[in-house]
Amino acid sequence: PKFYFALTVTSSFISGLIFVFEWWHFRKYGTSFIEQVSVSHLRPLIGGAENSPPAPAAFSAGENETSRQNMPECKVWRNPLNLFRGAEYSRYMWVTGKEPLTYYDMNLSAQDHQTFFTCDTDALRPSDTVMQKAWRERNPQARIKAAYQALELNNDCATAYVLLAEEEATTIVDAEKYFKQALKAGEIIYRKSQNCHSQSPQHEAQLRRDTNVLVYVKRRLAMCARKLGRIREAVKMMRDLMKEFPLLSMLNIHENLLEALLELQAYADVQAVLAKYDDISLPKSAAICYTAALLKARAVSERFSPETASKRGLSTAEINAVEAIHRAVEFNPHVPKYLLEMKSLVLPPEHILKRGDSEAVAYAFFHLQHWKRIEGALNLLHCTWEGTFRMIPYPLEKGHLFYPYPSCTETADRELLPTFHEVSVYPQKELPFFIHFTAGLCSFSAMLALLTHQFPELMVVFAKAVSTLWLPNPWSVQGQVGGGLEQPGIVEGVPAQDKVLKLDDL
Repeated sequence: PKFYFALTVTSSFISGLIFVFEWWHFRKYGTSFIEQVSVSHLRPLIGGAENSPPAPAAFSAGENETSRQNMPECKVWRNPLNLFRGAEYSRYMWVTGKEPLTYYDMNLSAQDHQTFFTCDTDALRPSDTVMQKAWRERNPQARIKAAYQALELNNDCATAYVLLAEEEATTIVDAEKYFKQALKAGEIIYRKSQNCHSQSPQHEAQLRRDTNVLVYVKRRLAMCARKLGRIREAVKMMRDLMKEFPLLSMLNIHENLLEALLELQAYADVQAVLAKYDDISLPKSAAICYTAALLKARAVSERFSPETASKRGLSTAEINAVEAIHRAVEFNPHVPKYLLEMKSLVLPPEHILKRGDSEAVAYAFFHLQHWKRIEGALNLLHCTWEGTFRMIPYPLEKGHLFYPYPSCTETADRELLPTFHEVSVYPQKELPFFIHFTAGLCSFSAMLALLTHQFPELMVVFAKAVSTLWLPNPWSVQGQVGGGLEQPGIVEGVPAQDKVLKLDDL
């Protein structure tokens, strides 16, 4: 009994460890470790790679090449509505003790700052040289100290004020004061760069840098006005900025404008902005698709009832609203769970992945209030959003209105979102076979260990009975006489049942 008990306990313990590791690996990386090792290392050793049949082609050669060209990579974008580090992200960390930004996200922001706010001519101005080093610093206090050093060298260093507004200011009011100083200094430098930008390539690079600084400052000032409740002023600043720099549409300033107009409930102006930017030739976003769905839902949501619609059918306006919701859900299927409050929200990251969970968090964080303001909009979304998945049964292989859903979003979102947030995965992955197998083996061996401990004699009898079924009896010999296989029955006058030899006879 002690041997059987030790055997079952050891088996249960080892299989339990394998099960826990498999589960952790699947939750963190989305794959089974055992399957990954077997496919990557064991299959080539046994020659499975050469003998395995080719995967069936989903498209013809021409279609496959076209789809490969149209399939975008998982590119990370700057969040157009990103929060302020000092006034918002840092305050969240002080209150909760949780870090809202990941190292990967902050590293991307550092690269953005070096791209937007530095150029080759920084060596000519000592303050810009200091700021060039400041953007590379990892320690926030070291960056703030470098910004003050730059201001001591040049009181009109716009990028130093930008850094202080982003990281040292603990309130939006303080951040706005710093940005106003940055605007004053940035306009002076911008006018100087305009006058001499045609003299050399270095001056052109300096003009691009000064333009980036000016646009960034004006945009953040508009966001400060929006956060402080001066929404009409914020809308005017955004419109002026888009008119002054129309070629900088890649900064997605229109998404800031859409959110501010929704807060004003200026739905006609929202529709005008959508008519310009919701174009087939322009890149889409969750803000574009879901705002278009919200406007169409607004026309029918107040009177919509699923029971009434099932009896009389959908009207034309209701069909348009449902189709707009399906279009939005196909673009980003993670958003509805946040809007319907089926998943908890966290602070949005500074960078987002389009069609990913990070974009869904960023959109719902700012736009949930606008959906709640329109009566019945969330009810219509709740009744219709899951119908999208019946239209696209294989989202990774084909799409309906958009290209197939990218398979790389989960990995990028895990890098962008904090560890305490449960990343939404689409499509849902089934648990690997080895998780089920190790869980069953662990449970079965644990049950045997418990039974062996409680009923040792009975389990010994059971183990012997099982072993006699699986292993041949070494004390009996049947049918093997003189090396020939005999037929059952009577052989040389001896019945078959009497052919069992005793140990003494052997």
